[in-house]
Amino acid sequence: MLHIPLYQPDLSGNERAYLLEAFDSGWISSKGRFVAAFESAFAVQVGVAHAISVCNGTAALHLALLALGIGVGDEVLVPTLTYVATVNAIRHVGATPVFVDADAQTWQIDVADARRRISPRTRAALAVHLYGGSCDLHALRSLCRDHDLRLIEDCAEAIGNRFDGEHVGRGADAATFSFFGNKTLSTGEGGMVVCMDDTVADRVRRLRGQGLVPGHEYWHDIAGYNYRMTNLCAAIGLAQLERIATTLASKRRLDARYRSALAGSALRFQCHHDDDQPSHWMTSVLTPEPGQRDPLRAALAAAGIETRPLFSPVHLMPMYDGRRGAFPVAEDLSGRGLNLPSWPDLSESQVAHVTATILDHLEQQGCG
Repeated sequence: MLHIPLYQPDLSGNERAYLLEAFDSGWISSKGRFVAAFESAFAVQVGVAHAISVCNGTAALHLALLALGIGVGDEVLVPTLTYVATVNAIRHVGATPVFVDADAQTWQIDVADARRRISPRTRAALAVHLYGGSCDLHALRSLCRDHDLRLIEDCAEAIGNRFDGEHVGRGADAATFSFFGNKTLSTGEGGMVVCMDDTVADRVRRLRGQGLVPGHEYWHDIAGYNYRMTNLCAAIGLAQLERIATTLASKRRLDARYRSALAGSALRFQCHHDDDQPSHWMTSVLTPEPGQRDPLRAALAAAGIETRPLFSPVHLMPMYDGRRGAFPVAEDLSGRGLNLPSWPDLSESQVAHVTATILDHLEQQGCG
């Protein structure tokens, strides 16, 4: 049976050659030429002064919060409609996540709702650029200026996003990226912290490497972490970054094909801010009613097509013990939304199979 996965990485560039070079050099852990080369190239891509590689996106979030001095007694505004790692990182530094609802059109953090939830203990906003779209950075930056808050951008799903002409993350106090296997740029596992501030960058680097004092072998004056990226992962990342423009162009064409083929259907696509140039990490749609989402996913699975539901709102998870109904937009979106196969090399015939299966199912259910 035809099988169309939700995502798979494109490893058709210099990935194999760079991996073999790293392997043959003997530098397979956190030293070697590819770590510095990847960091330097990534900083240029985003337009920042500093890019510090780490072992995964969760570690990047953890270090960004620590480097900005967020800790016990602090509150951090964070969308509830996100992957759980975003919120867990806040808990890991001892701060309190203050959940914020989603915007019904863009699915990003609702800045007006965030403003209502600010208290004297609020120290930061951790905004997530969800599914390859961008948050309203004009409104977020204004909010943070008005209330003297740190702005952290979780760009795990947003490599290539530009907002008002500028790469997301560039204007934050710190921003983080993930390079998990299903991301637009993948190293298998990996992440990056980016920033403009020298002091923040220095803290991240030292925390990443067990708190080592620069220039003093085996002397540490803070309790750090082993969050370093390996030379092997960085080799893959550098190769991926070399053709990121081509990858992003393919993903934008793919999203446009989906939108054209399903334009007359009852499904609704994620919308984007006027100033947003999205990367479309995951092309995602909503069914008209919550009860229609899972039958559609089942029909697609029966046709060999893998999909994924939107994230479950984190406030509903047992460790955060929220009450249902507190964030109605996020709960509604989560119950109706699904991600479609979104890897950049998806063929026109595969897209046609996906969209035809969707349209046939919707017609059979009387909601085409």
